[in-house]
Amino acid sequence: MKKNIVVALGLVAALTLTISKPCSAAFVIGGENGWQLSTDGIVDVFSTYNMTSPLPAGNRAASLLDGTAGAYNQRFGVGVGLLPSVIAFNVKAPTTNGIDSTVRVGIYPSSQNSSPNNQRFNVSPNVDFREFYYTAKGAYGELLAGRALNLYQGKNILTDMTLLTAGTVGGRNNSTTLGHIGYGYLYTNFGPQIRYTTPDMGGVKVAVEVGEPYKITADTGKTNSPRIESEISYAQVFGPTSVQAWLSGLYQSAPRKDGVPRAGKDDESIGGAYGLGIGIGDLNLLGSGYVGRGLGMLSAQDGDLFNSSSADLNGKTRLHWGFLAQVTYQLTPSLKLGANYGQSRQEKNDNEPATFSAMKNQESGVLMATYNLNKFTQFVAEYIYAQNTWMDGAKQHSNQFSLGTVFYW
Repeated sequence: MKKNIVVALGLVAALTLTISKPCSAAFVIGGENGWQLSTDGIVDVFSTYNMTSPLPAGNRAASLLDGTAGAYNQRFGVGVGLLPSVIAFNVKAPTTNGIDSTVRVGIYPSSQNSSPNNQRFNVSPNVDFREFYYTAKGAYGELLAGRALNLYQGKNILTDMTLLTAGTVGGRNNSTTLGHIGYGYLYTNFGPQIRYTTPDMGGVKVAVEVGEPYKITADTGKTNSPRIESEISYAQVFGPTSVQAWLSGLYQSAPRKDGVPRAGKDDESIGGAYGLGIGIGDLNLLGSGYVGRGLGMLSAQDGDLFNSSSADLNGKTRLHWGFLAQVTYQLTPSLKLGANYGQSRQEKNDNEPATFSAMKNQESGVLMATYNLNKFTQFVAEYIYAQNTWMDGAKQHSNQFSLGTVFYW
């Protein structure tokens, strides 16, 4: 049985407009009575170098690039890219009454050591069980239950050419690079959920997800309402031309805790995201973006991580928006070139205190070349320029380089 490599949600068909996949098969072992076990995955290793200007002086929001003050930070590292390495196992039950049932377990290890300074004798890399779910698919559509990639801005990250490379390099430690997370889209995250997806209706699919709620801001109290996400997508091929488009949405509310501004009132996360990709022969063009309130500047609903991101000091959520523009070209059967540029922004609220300098804009551009040695081995080279701008006008910039390789099965 043939199947596509599953690198994020098990739906990398979304990558076909932007990523050249050197491999499209997985090991399959047949069992008794129609049961099947298969495995797929990737091993990725990237060496990165970044030279980042000092964190500007003053009381300001944290920087995704580097928190060092007073001097340029130069750092070389070796580790995973935007995606950790992946090893996944899939169990398929016998088709019963026209329903195909499968279970997927995805294990995502990082290769760098689990230490703030990556100490050589600390040999405990981060291991992330991002995927653990089952699906039941039939004429009615598909039901998914378990831990999987969330819908909101899911296709924004899946269609980024840096998904399988490094992209923007932040403070790595034992985690991944950023790609364009916080620099063109927000990280949708993997979370426990129940999801329904309609059958394919002439290229159109609609999905609705009920997920575990998150803290919207640092002052969110009870998370007593579910997080609702949805997506409508379209994908079709017309001869040498391929088209995909999508709209996704997010809504969640949660009461604010006592003793804070706007105590007892609700924090709200509400957002929309969109994208359009067109492939004409070897040329692929992509544009995507998002807008909403209470979203944050790193991952959707990250107020618990960065106190200044989702809400101001008056307890009012900010407006967040961003975009990513991308072009790739398959120069030869083995060599692909690509470039993209993205921004993530937040707006200052009326009557917001001036005592804290929040982040205003995070932007980065990537030049990329990938070379497929064979059907399962790829080499990648990138140059990245990234810049952060705070609301008081202070800036921080970074020149970055990455060289890496990816092995698929």
